[in-house]
Amino acid sequence: MNCDLKEKCKDIRCDIMTCIGHLGVGHIGGCLSIVELLAVLYFQEMNIDPAQPKMPGRDRLVCSKGHAGPAVYATLANRGYFDKKELLTLNQGGTNLPSHCDMNLTTGIDMTTGSLGQGFSCAVGVALGSKLEDDGATGYAIVGDGESQEGQVWEAAMFAASKGLGNLVGFTDYNKLQIDGTVAQVNDIAPLADKWAAFGWNVIDVADGNDVEQILGALEQAKACKGKAKANRATGRPTMVILNTLKGCGVKWIEEMGAGNHNTNVSEEQAKAAIAEIREG
Repeated sequence: MNCDLKEKCKDIRCDIMTCIGHLGVGHIGGCLSIVELLAVLYFQEMNIDPAQPKMPGRDRLVCSKGHAGPAVYATLANRGYFDKKELLTLNQGGTNLPSHCDMNLTTGIDMTTGSLGQGFSCAVGVALGSKLEDDGATGYAIVGDGESQEGQVWEAAMFAASKGLGNLVGFTDYNKLQIDGTVAQVNDIAPLADKWAAFGWNVIDVADGNDVEQILGALEQAKACKGKAKANRATGRPTMVILNTLKGCGVKWIEEMGAGNHNTNVSEEQAKAAIAEIREG
């Protein structure tokens, strides 16, 4: 799909601010940190069709850090899965857009997530099913860095490598912050790249995970790994892309909140000011 990815990032960021500002509160920091990744996946990389959201053989994304649902919704709306007006119903009674991703409510969501660690296991299952079907699809998963303290993530990592899931690409949103403080202070996951490599994964470390060109470059490397896996299905390895991101990226006052931006109040006036800042950036 031909489009200006940087402009799409602005559109997605503005829509995140609009829907959370309208609601008055939300997981704003971790939504803004993955915007570039979502834009690249939905507008360039993934084999999807908004007119056929259940298309057989489609690529699937599991946002295991389910509290970033508003970021995924904003992306889906921009991609044409549903009208942008629905974004204003975020987490309200009768909505199809709950705060955390729900495959039974939202068009374009392929897995319900929220309890941290579980979505990543589901993504592994998605990739295994695709491999068994031999449908050529790629499974993508976004896991949080705080979420990576969950043992279930590493059980899934071990299983994915043992099954040679070269059609699975994971992304760690490594913004170094979680609800209770810095990841290093709460339960340090470093050295993260070494851990994933030790579990049998290809590892790609992206210095600036909020740069679309660097993400595109990482995905080209991941495709090369998938190609090798297809040539030798028995020894295919999944890929983990570690994205060094900035929590709250794109809005200065949210960036400066640090761990406090995990879930915070946002007024409509603050949202409007943030949108102006994003558009000028």
